[in-house]
Amino acid sequence: MDTRVIQLLMELRKQGIGDTRVLAAMERVPREQFVAEQFLKHAYDNIALPITQGQTISQPYVVAYMTEALKLTDRMKVLEIGTGSGYQTAVLARLSRRVYTIERYRSLLTTAEKRLNELKITNVVTKLGDGNKGWIEQAPFDRILVTAAADTRPDGLIAQLSPNGGIMVAPVAVNTTEQDVIRYTREGDDIREERLLPVRFVPLLPGIAREAAT
Repeated sequence: MDTRVIQLLMELRKQGIGDTRVLAAMERVPREQFVAEQFLKHAYDNIALPITQGQTISQPYVVAYMTEALKLTDRMKVLEIGTGSGYQTAVLARLSRRVYTIERYRSLLTTAEKRLNELKITNVVTKLGDGNKGWIEQAPFDRILVTAAADTRPDGLIAQLSPNGGIMVAPVAVNTTEQDVIRYTREGDDIREERLLPVRFVPLLPGIAREAAT
């Protein structure tokens, strides 16, 4: 195994990531295939990195933390809001039955699809669309992961959770400058909220994006 991967996994353990399945998934997904060429030397640094369209590939710790917070099993149907580079998608795919992922930038989605195909990850279904609306045709979902920050509690997505213990993990704005990862657990009409971790994500925006020049 690449020594950089070993070092990253050791760092994640030190930071409190204890789920061995999540760590194994992080080990199996080659992060260097999801970062821009100019950042390859930083592929296994525990930092976020820029990708096109003003987006980022999240810090490995945040990916591992949010994935662990989902409490995934390999029988679960997962919705991901914000495909981005496809890195988080690939990690989720290693841990669940099927991942449905939505991206508002066509160019990002096309590149992510190519990367997932190259890794022979076949349990992912992609869609170009507005993540705020979720994927109503495929609801309910056992788990939902949101990788952009909502201004308020994303009730439209919560409605697409399974009412039998469905869990959503999402960054949500606390005020104009702060965001927290919040875990929502749904039992029937009862929604339990747990504030987990301060973070910094790009905003969850409506609609399909007009592409920025690259």
